[in-house]
Amino acid sequence: MASHEFTSVRSPRIKGVRRLAKRTFRQRERRFLAEGPQAVREALAAVNGGNGRSPYGGAARGVVEVYATAEAMQRHIDLMDAAHTAGVPTHRVSLDVMSELAQTITPQGVIAVCDFVDVPLESVTDVRLAVVLSHVRDPGNAGTVLRTADAAGADVVIFTDASVDPYNGKCVRASAGSLFHLPVVVGVPVARAVDFLHGTGAKAWAADGGGDRDLHQLADDGDLDGPVGWVFGNEAWGLPEEIVQLTDGAVSVPIYGGAESLNLATAAAVCLYTTARQQRRS
Repeated sequence: MASHEFTSVRSPRIKGVRRLAKRTFRQRERRFLAEGPQAVREALAAVNGGNGRSPYGGAARGVVEVYATAEAMQRHIDLMDAAHTAGVPTHRVSLDVMSELAQTITPQGVIAVCDFVDVPLESVTDVRLAVVLSHVRDPGNAGTVLRTADAAGADVVIFTDASVDPYNGKCVRASAGSLFHLPVVVGVPVARAVDFLHGTGAKAWAADGGGDRDLHQLADDGDLDGPVGWVFGNEAWGLPEEIVQLTDGAVSVPIYGGAESLNLATAAAVCLYTTARQQRRS
């Protein structure tokens, strides 16, 4: 049963939630919006300790409240039940209000207000596979890399201080719930991130289309068998030389056909899955 019903877009409560679409307000409140049933489902699973890798550690916190249309409440009864189990208030809203809250052209009818989930870098231990996003500005790419890192079994994803906000709506949606599955670190300088990787005993490799080492040769030589951190750069210009110099070397994904290059998300998937395979074989 809904706690409240909101039918006016002028409601102060609704205006307050809508402001979370802006980074300034997200940072001030340390809250963000998770839109769509998949994102809300994973957020609630993290609160209930249901996914096994939750950065919440199973603690009963994380989702502040859920807003849904009457139709969505009927269609996604499992979400409403999960919210009830977690003690999360659910509010019924009109279609107009949902359109005001949603950041998509065709809303799916359910949105959760969530606490930030990022953790301090120092809290991350036992790193076997890590991802560092350096100057990655496109939220769709960043969210897709986060999702891929989760699928490949990564232990942490680090968004450096010059990268996109992981709580950007497009990034959250592109992560398809993976934001709630593994530790995410935000706002760390890339040099500090690489030092952290080296401090854990991991090799730090820079993914670079012009790298002088070939990914498959790196794997054949056993350089991906132990703990590894991958540093991925900007979609347009890659990684500057001063950042590459911080790492153990620049590595390129071999191109066997006529394509000029791979986009960031695809290159990340190849690097991460190649590494995960080698680590499981060693």
